[in-house]
Amino acid sequence: MCSFSTFWLKFLKKVSFFAVVSLFQNDTPVYSQNLHDVSKIIDFSNSLNAARLKVPGDTSWHKVELGANFNQGSFSGNWTGGGVSSVGIGTFFNALFENKVGKNAWRTDFQSQFGFLKNSGQQNRKNQDRIFFDTKYTREIDKKWTLFANINFQSQFSAGYDYDLIIDSVKVKKKVSGFLTPAYFTQSIGFEYKPDPYFFVNFAPGAFRQTIVWDKNVYPFTPDQKNYGVPINDRIRYELALMQVVANYNRDITKQMNLKFRYQLYSSILDPSNIDNRLDASLTAKVNKFINVNLSAIMAYDDDQSSRVQLAQGLNVGFLYSF
Repeated sequence: MCSFSTFWLKFLKKVSFFAVVSLFQNDTPVYSQNLHDVSKIIDFSNSLNAARLKVPGDTSWHKVELGANFNQGSFSGNWTGGGVSSVGIGTFFNALFENKVGKNAWRTDFQSQFGFLKNSGQQNRKNQDRIFFDTKYTREIDKKWTLFANINFQSQFSAGYDYDLIIDSVKVKKKVSGFLTPAYFTQSIGFEYKPDPYFFVNFAPGAFRQTIVWDKNVYPFTPDQKNYGVPINDRIRYELALMQVVANYNRDITKQMNLKFRYQLYSSILDPSNIDNRLDASLTAKVNKFINVNLSAIMAYDDDQSSRVQLAQGLNVGFLYSF
């Protein structure tokens, strides 16, 4: 009789376990218990139970990169070819985290760069300066489409100067930018199309952007005295988008080479024909475990910054460590 009772007790335990698993995996509402109640019934420390509850396709991974590059050149006083002795150094730190559980996913991307150049007879001048932070939650609709909510922040670390400004026939150095001058803080919700793990496009009608110019003293020296679109004597400009589109591509095209680009389009609801565009692209090749070559380029058009297209390009060879 005892052995018969023991058999039925074990049988009922197994039935209750698989019933809970079935409810959990098929998204069937459990009205009498939440996820914390389930964890009391099931021993998640047991690897067998954890494997049974894991939804196919769940992932969690990260990629962190840090590095530096150095360049130097010098010429003797009688060097007939001409030239200016110089030294430069640049650093970067990038981190990408992704986590997917069932239909829900979270992606956080942080990128930072800072570098300076010192030419003989001149003060230090920065040649790299960027802060980029992007975090996004997505909810899967089908295999290629998701709903998303996103927060994005972009700025720089230190002050930037116009070294070619002439006042009263005298060349002077004037501050034109700095930390939070400008900065762009954007919140958006919308639809994401992701046909491949390395590529996605976001469509966000009604994205909300704040342009920040914290230092009010820079506006006389900004291009065309536009103060990055922020009204004079204000620090923040609020702007609602008719549509924001962001396309992102990040793929190892070979075992030693990575191609990355991010394109952003922003059309304001007040002036939809005046569209802001920015493209950031980089190609990184690893020479060996710690040495890499990086070619980067930026193309931007924002009428609040300049009436002309802006271009920036850099080629760097240096140290890279990723984990």
